[in-house]
Amino acid sequence: MVGQEKLKRALILNVINPEIGGVLIRGGKGVGKSTAVEGMEDILPQIEVVKGCRYNCDPNDPEHFCPECREKYEKGTLEREWKRMEIVKLPLNVTEDRLVGSIDIEKALTEGTKAFEPGLLAKAHRNILYVDQINLLEDNVVDLLLDAAAMGMVSVEREGISMSYQSHFILIGTMNPEEGELRPQLLDRLALQVEVETIRDVDKRIEIMKRMNAFAENPVAFKAQFRSAEEDLRNRIEKARKRLPEVKTPEKMLEIITRLGIDFNLDGHRGDIIMERTAQTNAAFEGRDEVTVEDVILAAEMALPHRMRKQPFEEEKFSYEMLKKLVDSYV
Repeated sequence: MVGQEKLKRALILNVINPEIGGVLIRGGKGVGKSTAVEGMEDILPQIEVVKGCRYNCDPNDPEHFCPECREKYEKGTLEREWKRMEIVKLPLNVTEDRLVGSIDIEKALTEGTKAFEPGLLAKAHRNILYVDQINLLEDNVVDLLLDAAAMGMVSVEREGISMSYQSHFILIGTMNPEEGELRPQLLDRLALQVEVETIRDVDKRIEIMKRMNAFAENPVAFKAQFRSAEEDLRNRIEKARKRLPEVKTPEKMLEIITRLGIDFNLDGHRGDIIMERTAQTNAAFEGRDEVTVEDVILAAEMALPHRMRKQPFEEEKFSYEMLKKLVDSYV
């Protein structure tokens, strides 16, 4: 993908650290929003799962096994396997049963959990849940997503029969602001926000056309050109995931983060927490064990736009330069 570095970085950081909490990608038509998300498939890392599990249970976390995995675990028949993370696409017209799962009442009376058919939120567990035009989702679907995101758990109840399962996912949404805004509750749940604009650089626009033509002419050869770069990026992501637990945030960086939260008049403390997580993850991606000012500014660029209630410099547009000026005043 040509350009759009902030967008690519936001997606990469969420893959490294799902605890960041997802990303909202805003922009008009044809700027590459969906292309960026769908193109992530080739760089996603592998995760260890219970072999054959419909819920992607983590074999190293027996406390949260689904009923099927618990039964295997107790019998000593549980097997493990590695598989690539995947992108689960949520259609706008999704039904509640398709999203959370459905129970065959008659079958459940005799066979229990085997009568439950998991929904997309089960498939999305430990994966990416992608919603194109997320601002156009029906309210009942938004409510279900909010519940799952808040609890990390989905509960389905039909006629007195209930089923629960884990659902921790990276939520990625794309939207065109011209088609309407996103509900505030869901907006708050999306940790980062990136505005994608049409590229105005002549050379980059020419490169986009050249790549589109090359792909149309020979998709296999085109993808082969970037296979090495994709492998390098995937390895870098894997290393960052391993390094992340060792990354520390110095007291001075914590002070800068909290002062940004205060100066932008953020509601609550979620924004501060997201900024630190994002800064730590960026440090890990850059191969460092300690958060720096640059990590904090980059995190603030993506964590603040949809949360701020005011700007410290009303005469200046929100930007990297404005953030740096403010942070420099703290140091």
